[in-house]
Formats: sequence, structure tokens, C-alpha cells
Amino acid sequence: MPVSIRRLIVALTLSCALVAGATACSSSGSSAGKGTAAVAVAATPSPSTTAEKQRLSKTRFVANASLAAGATYQWIVKPWKAGKFKKGAKGRKLALIKAGVAGAFAYNRLKAASRNAKGDPTLSKAIGPLTAGIDALKSLPAKLRKGKSTDSTVGSFDDIINQVKDAGKSAGANVTDKVPSGAQLTHG
Repeated sequence: MPVSIRRLIVALTLSCALVAGATACSSSGSSAGKGTAAVAVAATPSPSTTAEKQRLSKTRFVANASLAAGATYQWIVKPWKAGKFKKGAKGRKLALIKAGVAGAFAYNRLKAASRNAKGDPTLSKAIGPLTAGIDALKSLPAKLRKGKSTDSTVGSFDDIINQVKDAGKSAGANVTDKVPSGAQLTHG
């Protein structure tokens, strides 16, 4: 039992020292809550110049749009071309479920890419007209999961992805297909 009490005393001493250190490091010094908030803000890196912000937004745009394009091709367009969405096709139900999940993922990543594009003036102008098309994709993953009007749904996804790729290319941000992992697909 004495070992437990020693550990308790050491833990209590260390935690008091950490709280006192955080309070001493704060700019106001009036409360520990303000000190820890200041430490948390200082710990998050942020770009300092407008050029860095624009470069990072373009990079994020490419990453998000590439994941959306890869998911759309791998789990929506490719199975559709192989005929897996047709009634009576072997593995149709699983292919439709995967396509629905991939469609939701692609919609999520395209929305993120659209937000990223707002940080770069050239991308913002190129992607601006596509936001309505991206918003229209919101209901399509449910249609894919249910197996309703798969031809038009797949066509809608493919068209929007190609338009985003073209818009990115015109703004100097080449979007290539990057197939997301299963964990990325399920966690968005």
C-alpha cells in the first residue's frame, strides 16, 4: 500500500506543478483557464502570409477533389461500366451499398474542396459555378444505395467530378484520382 500513496503524492505534485506552470506562462496571469487557452492557440500552426494561405487552400482543394474523384471512379463509375448495377447482376446489392457510401464520401469531399477553393482567388472563380451542381449531389447517394435510376445518378457524379477536374486544371491545380482507403471512406 505505501507504493500507492507514493504514486499518489508524486502524481499530485506533478499535476500541481503543471497547473502552476501553465498559469505562470499565461499573458494575463489571472486564471488558469485563460493560460491554457493561450497555450492551445499558440500550439496550432497557421500560415502567416496571404500567399501561404492561398497555397495551402489550393493544396487542400487538390487533396479533397482527388479523393472524391478516386472514390467516384473506384466504387461508382467502374462497377457501373462493368454492369454491376443492373438487375440480376451478381453482387448487385453490395455494389450499390458501396456506391452509396462512396457517393456520400465524394459529396463530403467535394463540399470540402469547394470551401478550400474560396481561399484562392483563381480557384474561387473556377469552382464558383459548380457549387450548385455539387449541392445537387446531396440526394444521390441514397438513390444509389436503393438502386434507383443508377444510370442518371452515375452520370451526375461523373459529370460533376469531370467539371471539378477541369476547373482545377484551369486554375493550375491538377486533380488526379486518388482512391481512398476503407477507413477514409467510412470516416469521411
